[in-house]
Amino acid sequence: MIAALRRELRFMLGEPALRAWLLIALLLSGAAVAAGLYEVSTQRASLVRLLELDRADREAQIARQTEWGSAGYYAFHLTYDPPSPFAFAALGERDTMPWKHRIRMLALEGQIHESDVGNPELALAGRLDIAFVAAFLLPLLIIVALHDLHARERQAGRHDLLRSMAGRELWTLRAGLRGLALGACVIVPMWVGGAISGASSATLLGASGIVMLQAVFWSALCLACASLGRSAAVTLAMLVGTWWLLAVLVPYGSRAMVERSVPMPDGARIALVQREAVHGAWDLPKATTMTEFTQAYPEWAAHADVTRPFEWKWYYAFQEVGDLKAADLSRRHRKGIAQRDRLTGRWAWLSPPALVERRLQRLAATDVPAHLRYLDNVRAFHAALRAFHYPKLFLEQPFDAAQASALPTYAPGRATPRPLR
Repeated sequence: MIAALRRELRFMLGEPALRAWLLIALLLSGAAVAAGLYEVSTQRASLVRLLELDRADREAQIARQTEWGSAGYYAFHLTYDPPSPFAFAALGERDTMPWKHRIRMLALEGQIHESDVGNPELALAGRLDIAFVAAFLLPLLIIVALHDLHARERQAGRHDLLRSMAGRELWTLRAGLRGLALGACVIVPMWVGGAISGASSATLLGASGIVMLQAVFWSALCLACASLGRSAAVTLAMLVGTWWLLAVLVPYGSRAMVERSVPMPDGARIALVQREAVHGAWDLPKATTMTEFTQAYPEWAAHADVTRPFEWKWYYAFQEVGDLKAADLSRRHRKGIAQRDRLTGRWAWLSPPALVERRLQRLAATDVPAHLRYLDNVRAFHAALRAFHYPKLFLEQPFDAAQASALPTYAPGRATPRPLR
């Protein structure tokens, strides 16, 4: 077995065409790693700059205020979902879903559904990262390298001789070595990128296993098709057609069916409902607004009287009432996103490329659940802001700039709601 392995390795490395495909795989993977590292470094540098500007702006705004209400109105807080160390390999939903917001004490729904991401239609085409290379380009490279596994030997007149001498194991070994070699060419730059970005060995090992399973699947498929005895051209057409079915038709068709079967309100509708409620509150009796507010926050009922034409506690009360009126739509929106993602994940078992991409995005924390966790964290932080401001507004505490330094600070993954007391 060892002798056969060495022989096949020498034979494989002696083929100019295969060396070219290995080099192409290495270059594609290297380019994907470089592009991913550049994008992640750009996002991190942007966060560093924005956090400093955000802090300076907030401090400057608070220093000008004399009331807690105006301090809450003018003070913005940057919330963000920083890229994980492995995000360079699978940027995932960071291209289509927002990963940073500037939040203040106003109604949250209108803020959280604002988006600063790029063109979503262009994002659907896919970004060159390791997930794209491993999921969609690696199968094509394996197909091109292995489609003529039998046909080439038949054309050279060696097929029957090799089969009688080495048996079927020869073709399995030959296909396996070529597929794994192409997979290794994708993995090696990924490990280099992981070392640069600080990704853990466990994450890189998990990703390597996913890539190798992808290589094994397509190598086995190529071996099975090549063994049918058809010409190289026919075998290539069969394999490319299979790739088109599994990599394109199944994912896009299943996405269309999932979106049709799971309707949900979009973010624009949620923001519109919230903003209409806020704008309409100016024309309502103040008692109506405060009654709605205290039904959700009974602890402030004893301090809910509004006797002046404008009071900050009334202003923030109808901001919160606007969010409460949009709460059902917001819950349905979140539930719809999660349900669509679960159904898409089930369909992905019929599409190895889509499944590979999803698994790598999960390792990189760039999938839909990671985005929903970020939004949950933003909501928790907004609740902490309200918990900080409500006692000062409803108890009419005098403004103290020193106390403003105790404002809640956003921390990814650590913000939790405080009791509104």
